[in-house]
Amino acid sequence: MAIKELTDEQVKSMTLAEKDTWWFENVYQGNAPQLTIRSAITGMLLGGVLSLTNLYVGIKTGWTLGVGVTSVILSFAIFKLFAKLKIGSEMGVLENNAMQSIATSAGYMTTPMMASLPAYMMVTNQVIPMWQTYWWIVVLSLLGVLFAFPLKRRFINDEQLPFPEGYASGVVLDSLHSDTGKEGMFKAKVLLSGAGVAALIEFLRNDVILAKMKTPFLAIPHYWDDLIYKFATPAILGTPLKDLTIRVDSSIVLMGTGGLMSMKTAMSLLLGAVLNYFVLAPYLIQQHIITEPTFKAITMWSLWFGVAMMTTASLYSFFARPEIILSAFKSKKKTPGKVANDPLKDIELPLWVSALGIPVVGAITVWMGHAWFGVEWWLGLIAIPLVFVFTLIAVNSTGLTAITPGSALGKLTQVTYSVLAPGQVATNLMTAGITSEVSLNSSNLLMDIKPGYMLGGKPRHQAIGHVLGIFAGGLVAVPVFYILFNNDISQFTSEKLPLPGATVWKAVAEVLTAGLGALHPSARWAALVGGLIGIFMAHMDQKTKGKFPLSAVGIGLAFVLRFTDSFMMALGALFFWVIGKMVKDKNSVTQRAFIDNQETMAAGVIAGGSIIGLILLLLETSL
Repeated sequence: MAIKELTDEQVKSMTLAEKDTWWFENVYQGNAPQLTIRSAITGMLLGGVLSLTNLYVGIKTGWTLGVGVTSVILSFAIFKLFAKLKIGSEMGVLENNAMQSIATSAGYMTTPMMASLPAYMMVTNQVIPMWQTYWWIVVLSLLGVLFAFPLKRRFINDEQLPFPEGYASGVVLDSLHSDTGKEGMFKAKVLLSGAGVAALIEFLRNDVILAKMKTPFLAIPHYWDDLIYKFATPAILGTPLKDLTIRVDSSIVLMGTGGLMSMKTAMSLLLGAVLNYFVLAPYLIQQHIITEPTFKAITMWSLWFGVAMMTTASLYSFFARPEIILSAFKSKKKTPGKVANDPLKDIELPLWVSALGIPVVGAITVWMGHAWFGVEWWLGLIAIPLVFVFTLIAVNSTGLTAITPGSALGKLTQVTYSVLAPGQVATNLMTAGITSEVSLNSSNLLMDIKPGYMLGGKPRHQAIGHVLGIFAGGLVAVPVFYILFNNDISQFTSEKLPLPGATVWKAVAEVLTAGLGALHPSARWAALVGGLIGIFMAHMDQKTKGKFPLSAVGIGLAFVLRFTDSFMMALGALFFWVIGKMVKDKNSVTQRAFIDNQETMAAGVIAGGSIIGLILLLLETSL
């Protein structure tokens, strides 16, 4: 069946109540099977395995990707096969959707293992016990679920942000379950094809494994521009391009991510990356404001501009329409004998769950921070209300780009605690870990709910599924992480485990423990300018009703990523856009594989490259 959606004009003109009523009458699927035993078990199993994709990408790049589309197609193919073998029936569309909520949650809960936790271990030179890591991540993830639902109506019901990863899952789900299954099996082939190509490239990039197999001649360079450096060293103002992270990666995993973005966001990423790495960074290195030509040193300056832009743009968008959030806290009086005005009161997660759960789970979080990491009680308590502000920023970024800048938002907490707790590096890291992880999970729960909203599912079921996925992901990803570094902290920041996210977290904490005065004056000016530009762009976007050609979140995000990451994502978006313009035969295989199934192909590339990359890392560890 075709997905029923409001037009852009209706989204802009209709009230929230009108949108909710329209959805309830036209989209909601009532009591169709959703969170069943088999969808729960399948989601937990697939989620546990796919959590390794994020673990791999996080170790390499410092940030995370979604696994929703991948889990949806794999689940569909598995139960299609079961049905043919007379083992059981196929999954329904909302069953499959509930399954992907669990799998996606498992994939996203790995974030602390690539940022705050290894940074804490490097600072203290102490290995955190595995069981503490597991429960710390679980509790923070649960707190994220509780923070998400008070925001759901604004970002999904009212503004209807795209949430690219979630939207892709919704489109794939609808397509899979709308015909006899032939198109679904074609999607499975597209997914596996993308995964196969990405996996092969990752294998050929691993010169260690190829050397062990005595086939080093098959190796391809990690970066294609390595071929240029054999003959010349291109530079800007004396700084080699490769030191500025201006490189062309041979991996296509991030091109797959770009395939899930809009051109507006992708080109904004590219614009921000060019401005930062082609203009600002070379000049600041030449002036010795940035002390050395490394990504860590560059981002220690540039993140203040990028984070400020994302922060002010997100907060401006929120406070420009605060009634959407405030309405969630207003009780609606019922008229005797009449139905309540809210048609979704029995479908949405009740507000009292968050109102009660946030203080309880928040208190547990504060206790853990004090008992395990030495965070003083009052400092831990302050981190909890900060989560709400950062969740607004994170959700806005995720809704537009499918990327949650958790690391960048954590830096805002680190700035705060550099004033509140000067000299306390461990406290600086772990309080930032709280705000970053909770805002990440809030954002990703809304990403999960997006396809359910598109297909008429119950948000309550997806909330439960998200919780199940949290436990499943931790049971797989946490032990694998400990196997990778084998309780040897010196493995962190090595070529095998680069952990750029943790490196930046550690560096920021060490710099800021001396207070804000440790920042170079130009960095403070950059934060001011970035903040003002963010407000201006958010204002223009609202004034033009979304037609403003640039994304403040996209540009700001580029200032906290390597140039090669932004470039590869922009290249991925451009690749699919160009194919869409070039293909004329609407019945061709190219049309079906790269245009009609763009999200499927992109998801396959992400999954295949990530999973084989992690397997190769494990093999390197055991060799």
